Amino acid sequence: MCGRELHVISNGQSELERFARIASLIHPYVTAFHLREKSCNAKELWLAVLALKTGGVPLSKVIINDRVDVASAAGVRGIQLSYHSLEVQVVKRLFPGLRVGRSVHDVQEATEMCRQGADYLVYGHIFPTNSKPGQQPRGTKVLEELVKKVPIPVIAIGGIIPENVHQTVATGAAGIAILSGITESDNPLKSVKDYREALDR
Repeated sequence: MCGRELHVISNGQSELERFARIASLIHPYVTAFHLREKSCNAKELWLAVLALKTGGVPLSKVIINDRVDVASAAGVRGIQLSYHSLEVQVVKRLFPGLRVGRSVHDVQEATEMCRQGADYLVYGHIFPTNSKPGQQPRGTKVLEELVKKVPIPVIAIGGIIPENVHQTVATGAAGIAILSGITESDNPLKSVKDYREALDR
């Protein structure tokens, strides 16, 4: 696999058992799987991690959103934080073994998260997407400006399909994150291969 990252994110609407089954099939092509399940409690997230592990997904590829307690207890590689989460600097101090990502929405926020010690950033949405109806996409030009301002990897998210992967990573972005383009596909294995091929070009 080349250096560009491919993150696959659960959408909080499908069954986690199905997500785990798909992840077990496609994980050789994927850098990270995010459990982005705002309605799940700690035990449900724990069981989801176990399902991923049972399916052969390395814990080094598992990232839990927001719940740093579960991430630490389950022994996964990373935590993804947002504006309502604990501060990056707090998580880095208390859980130094976790790779800490932070979702950001502008250059100022990105710069501050770098100062706090974030290991990578997730930025978007880049293109129009059904998950953000009526909201103006930020586009690749702004993405490129942000990438140039920060010294850590930036993962682009939002409306990314295989056909626009090249223009996305041409900005200098370290990779892409996909919410439904793979896990909601009729053929997830073909879809993940399409994304990986586009990233590796």
